[in-house]
Amino acid sequence: MLKTIETINTVVNNFVWGVPAMICIIGVGLLLSIRTRFIQIRKFPYAIKTTIGRMFRKKEASDGAMTPFQAVCTALAATVGTGNIAGVAGAIAIGGPGAVFWMWVSALLGMCTKFSEVTLAVHFREKNEQGDFVGGPMYYIKNGLGKHWQWLAVLFSAFGVLTVFGTGNATQANTITTAVNSALLNYNIIQDSQTDFCNLLIGIIITILVALVLFGGVKRIGKVTEKLVPFMALLYILLALGVVLLHIENVPSVFRMIFEGAFSPSAVTGGAVGSFFLSMQKGVSRGIFSNEAGLGTGSIAHACADTRKPVQQGLFGIFEVFTDTIVICTLTALVILCSGVPVSYGSAAGAELTISGFTATYGNWVSIFTAVAMCCFAFSTIIGWGLYGARCIEFLFSSKVIRPFMLVYSLVSILGTTMDLGLLWSIAETFNGLMAIPNLIALFLLSGTVVRLVQNYFEPSAR
Repeated sequence: MLKTIETINTVVNNFVWGVPAMICIIGVGLLLSIRTRFIQIRKFPYAIKTTIGRMFRKKEASDGAMTPFQAVCTALAATVGTGNIAGVAGAIAIGGPGAVFWMWVSALLGMCTKFSEVTLAVHFREKNEQGDFVGGPMYYIKNGLGKHWQWLAVLFSAFGVLTVFGTGNATQANTITTAVNSALLNYNIIQDSQTDFCNLLIGIIITILVALVLFGGVKRIGKVTEKLVPFMALLYILLALGVVLLHIENVPSVFRMIFEGAFSPSAVTGGAVGSFFLSMQKGVSRGIFSNEAGLGTGSIAHACADTRKPVQQGLFGIFEVFTDTIVICTLTALVILCSGVPVSYGSAAGAELTISGFTATYGNWVSIFTAVAMCCFAFSTIIGWGLYGARCIEFLFSSKVIRPFMLVYSLVSILGTTMDLGLLWSIAETFNGLMAIPNLIALFLLSGTVVRLVQNYFEPSAR
């Protein structure tokens, strides 16, 4: 039975993340970029100035909403996760260093895609029975495209509910146990025979913490993420920059490997990775897996923001993809490639490759800090995706099912820490990709609305 499921999932996964998907994701990003006259480049300085300025502005959100900063932290909580650590490592191992170049390309277009998603989410959002702002792809499909497209909104929400348990929770909880066990075993605090009990204990702790945050509603989610995300991102960036600075002499050759490997991967990997398309596919898919541009999920958090200006909140989408992929994912790649750790090109790799880059530079003591960073990344992702799942299931049924959903979602953490998740990782990636299909169709059809909103914001005299 499991073999059959695995075979079916492999076929679907290869299609979802294959040539058609790459064309659609890059194509929609390019279309939006052209129609907005590459707003992510043209208005990049303005976007950074505006978003950073609003981050440090102390303001309490109204009832049922988050501050704009809390909204972006919640979205970053879901995106800055294991994709930045394990995902980048896997892309380099399977696709070669050139995969990093294609990650940058997907991020450049993804900035405009996410800007459009956030702008539409705030513009077409509504209030639920509790008075909370709700929005995202299902709502801009419903309110922007009309009742004839309702099935598309239902499809997105259904895929969203199926995705959150795997991508958002179980796999993240599993990453936490891997990080904690690695650190504890490294210092002989526990033995191999004790890891099963340790995993169960970690699962129970995660379940309690997740439930405490999620049952507090959007206010508590926002307050937790605005503290946790800046801390974890800064800690990771400082550690990664240290590796790069200590191996600064390797940086020029690393960038040469990235650019050369993007178009001729076999020349850099010694023939282990011979396919140009494989390098591009892994770079694009892992980039999207990390920053979620095209999936539409991040816009669900941004729709909770206490703001009246959709485009202004949309600028956070540009900042978000830039921070997640151009900054953090690039630093992860440099940690691996600059540190000189051996990479088995053509074979799968995960967080252990990134961790080895840190330990090769600093020594084993740094495993404690990398474990803390990975736990923060994974826990914040569980919280962010908990909000996404709650909004999706609320759209499908009603707000009455939110609390039962959150209870079940919290308990999934125990399964994630105690079970082998080999197949679940693959299934989660498949559903993750399926979410992009209805969202990309909506973005294509609503691209004119994005252009109009941009013109009204930046060129009010042209109205």
